[in-house]
Parts: sequence; structure tokens; C-alpha cells
Amino acid sequence: MKPLTRPARLAPGARVAVVAPSGPVPEERLEAGLDLLRGWDLDPVVAPHVLDRHAEFDYLAGTDAHRAADFQAAWCDPGVDAVFCARGGYGVQRMVDLLDWDAIAAAGPKVFLGFSDITALHEAFAARVGLVTLHGPMAAGIDFLKNARAQEHLRATLFEPETVRTIAAPGGGSALVPGQARGVLLGGCLCLLAAELGTPYARPSARGGLLCLEDVGEEAYRLDRYLTQLLRAGWFDGVAGILLGSWVDCSPTSQVRALLADRLGGLGVPVVEEFGFGHGEGALTIPFGVAAELNAVAGTLTLEEPALA
Repeated sequence: MKPLTRPARLAPGARVAVVAPSGPVPEERLEAGLDLLRGWDLDPVVAPHVLDRHAEFDYLAGTDAHRAADFQAAWCDPGVDAVFCARGGYGVQRMVDLLDWDAIAAAGPKVFLGFSDITALHEAFAARVGLVTLHGPMAAGIDFLKNARAQEHLRATLFEPETVRTIAAPGGGSALVPGQARGVLLGGCLCLLAAELGTPYARPSARGGLLCLEDVGEEAYRLDRYLTQLLRAGWFDGVAGILLGSWVDCSPTSQVRALLADRLGGLGVPVVEEFGFGHGEGALTIPFGVAAELNAVAGTLTLEEPALA
């Protein structure tokens, strides 16, 4: 697995388009997020359908066609330097086939930010565009609005990426399987990675990668199902190392930890847990597509080059 193309870092005055490719967005949280971005001297612009609600399915932010059109227009606008997702939820898989990926690739590299359901877009950008993307807090997310650590790590990654070449797990992390490994960062929400299997927008495997996994609100047997599906499909074959993030509102920590050890411990690669990305409080920003070295014992991830050019 080779490193992907890095977009340019942001500068003061950069125009950032905010889109809602998944679930509905609370207006008051969106406004607070826009204020925060303006405080960073960015120029946020809101896509036309960000506050829409689907007439039948209240878990979607408007129709598939409108969500896709917003995303396409934002990405292909030459005046836009970055596209930030407002929130996750569910819905990307319904609209990703509606996007013109040739046009998106032709529009050139830009900063893309999101996590959770946005995992499906991270995979699509890697598979179809070969672009580094940022797995991190979203513009209308509680963590982005309320947590100083999440805000500062994202801000540094966007504006001064050379200052966050080493990403350290809060509290030092914990080595489920000790060791060191080098590879290209990828991953996201476990259930989405399993759901993406067999689609034209997903990688065929995690071979050669440092795989980041996390999830939210899942019972142990469901996490077991996702991991087992990926194992049976050979998706973990050749993975270099694994970083585990948050498992908020999942089964008890002891049970989740035992499951992860059971399903991943036999791969023979370093595995570090409690690395501090995903749905947990104070989430770190992880650049997918950048080569890095993992030290599972020290709980550190050292990027071979800054996340953004």
C-alpha cells in the first residue's frame, strides 16, 4: 500500500464548504460550529441542503440526490479549499454512487474531514482519487464544539501539520499486542468497513496498512460479526498493525477488549488500544493515506511526513 496524495494545508481566509452527506444536522450546533471556524479565520460556506430533512426517513439529511449534489458542487467549486462534513449518522452509502468521481478527481486535491458514517467517503477517496483525507471531528459535532483537545489537534493538523508529526495516545494507550510496525493509515468505523466489502468504492484489503478501528453503540456480538466477516473475507490479510479507538456505548469495556484480543490477537501484528480517535471525547485527527510508524508499547504514531502539504 502506497502513500496517497496530500492536499495543501489551510491558510487564513481559506474557504471551507460544510456539507451533510449523512444524517440530519441540528441547526444550533451547525451555527456554533460555523462560529468556531470563523474564529480560526476560515470562511465557511454552508451547502444548500445541509439543514434538510428527508420526508420519509428521518435519519437522513434530505434526499440522496440533494446530499450528493451538495457534495459534488462543493468539491468541484474552484473557490473551495476544503470540504468538512457537518455530522455523520447514516446515509453516505445511499448517495456515493450518485457522485461523479471522475469530476471529483479532476477538481484536484482538497482537504476532506469527517468520521463515523463518513468512513464510506474516506474509502471512496482512497480508492477512486488516491487522496489523503482527515478522520476527525465534524463541524456540528459535540466534540468539535466542546472539547479543547479535539479542537486544538484538528486546528494544528489543518494549519501547522508539521507540529503534529507524532500523535500520542491520550494516557499512553495500551498494547494489546506489543511491537512496532510501519504502514499507510486507513480505516474508520468498523461497521462501515464491513458494510463496504464488495463495493466499487472500497479497498480490496488492508494489506500493508496501519488500520484504525472504532465504533459506537454496538453490542459485542455485532462487533464480533463485523470482525469475523472481515477476517473471513481476507480483508485483514497482510495488515501491518492495528490502532483501536473509542467504543462508546458498546458492550462493557472488559468484554469488548476480550473480543478484540480474540479476533485480532492472532494476526501476529502490533495492536494498540485506547488511542483516542473516533466517537470518544477529545478525539484526535488521523490522516488516512499517510505513511507512519506505530509503536504499540509507547502508544505513539509517527507520521513520515506532515498530514497536509
